Amino acid sequence: MWMNLLLLFIPVSLLLEYVVHAPPLWVFFTATVAIIPLADWLRRATEQVAERAGQTIGGLLNVTFGNLAELIIAIFVLLSGNVAVVKAQITGSIIGNALLGLGLAILIGSFGRSRQKFSGANAGQLNSMLFLAVIALLIPAFFDYTERLPGFLAGTEAIRNNLDEYLSLGVAVVLIAVYALNLVYTLVTHKDVFAASDEQEGADGVGHGGGGALWPVWKAAAVLVGATALIALESEMLSGALEATSSTLGLSPFFLGIIVLAVVGNFAEYIAGSYFARQGKIGLAINIAVGATIQVALFTAPLLVIISYFIGRPMNLVFGSPLELVAIVAVALIVTTVTKDGEATWFEGVLLIAVYLLLALSFFFVTPRGEESAPAATLRPGPVVALAPQA
Repeated sequence: MWMNLLLLFIPVSLLLEYVVHAPPLWVFFTATVAIIPLADWLRRATEQVAERAGQTIGGLLNVTFGNLAELIIAIFVLLSGNVAVVKAQITGSIIGNALLGLGLAILIGSFGRSRQKFSGANAGQLNSMLFLAVIALLIPAFFDYTERLPGFLAGTEAIRNNLDEYLSLGVAVVLIAVYALNLVYTLVTHKDVFAASDEQEGADGVGHGGGGALWPVWKAAAVLVGATALIALESEMLSGALEATSSTLGLSPFFLGIIVLAVVGNFAEYIAGSYFARQGKIGLAINIAVGATIQVALFTAPLLVIISYFIGRPMNLVFGSPLELVAIVAVALIVTTVTKDGEATWFEGVLLIAVYLLLALSFFFVTPRGEESAPAATLRPGPVVALAPQA
């Protein structure tokens, strides 16, 4: 009941934004709270679909609808010209889904259970895709670094930026193609392997978690579409209040993008993953958490690169901060370590959350508060004398 009561924040946020024209901080807060019950309804609809179509398809739908809201947030932030914030949001989504989302799911699902078992084959497939995502995001960064070396210097910064953009477009096309082929592999050519995993986990876990009859297909579809549309609307208000809120709170837009926007944009996955893990469906929870990470890296980020050129705000896949690259690599390493044995315990959930908190702390301190241009400036090296007044 308390979750449904939070739905009142939807009209409240709309009134504050479009009627009262309240300060951005209030819009930001109410829109954030409004997304919480919408994410829960998205979880309910996904569960209904999973009961009918299997956990693999159910998890894919949850990831897709959850990341659709995040994609819309990123597009609005891109339109405002905050490319660095969009990249921070991508990094935040990767570490948030795989570390915070999966960690919470394992921890919550472990209450009253000594261990939770899941399909090793499915986890292995996800981990392979996760390492592909790491490689794909490292290559543009190291390419950019290579072109800055004396023996590989592109000539001018403009030429180097063009090379970065061309490489990013090529990488984006390859990643989207691989992601599409992964869907074919999972849902068509090797669907029997993943269907067997669904049946095994359904036998080991509990039955339908809704406690009642299944919804009609039209109702589940309507809730999925409706909740996603409202999440997108609230997300648009969040992005619009981003800079003013960061100034009010004394935080950089970079930190809000990599932590706050990423968490809010993926809140549906966090709720769904934790709920399904509590129901004994840890395999579905892993599909949602790690699958969302993979979809962000192999589909959402590349799609944003392509969209950015059509809207006149070109964005490449060069993550200039070494800390972001370390975070992405850390995600692949620890997730693979936790899931490689086909079972999870509560302490492994603690480890995942601990790594996320360590990274969140580092991102909080890496950019001086009040210097909103700092993250972008690190991507545009200039004469040393230009930095002297800021020393």
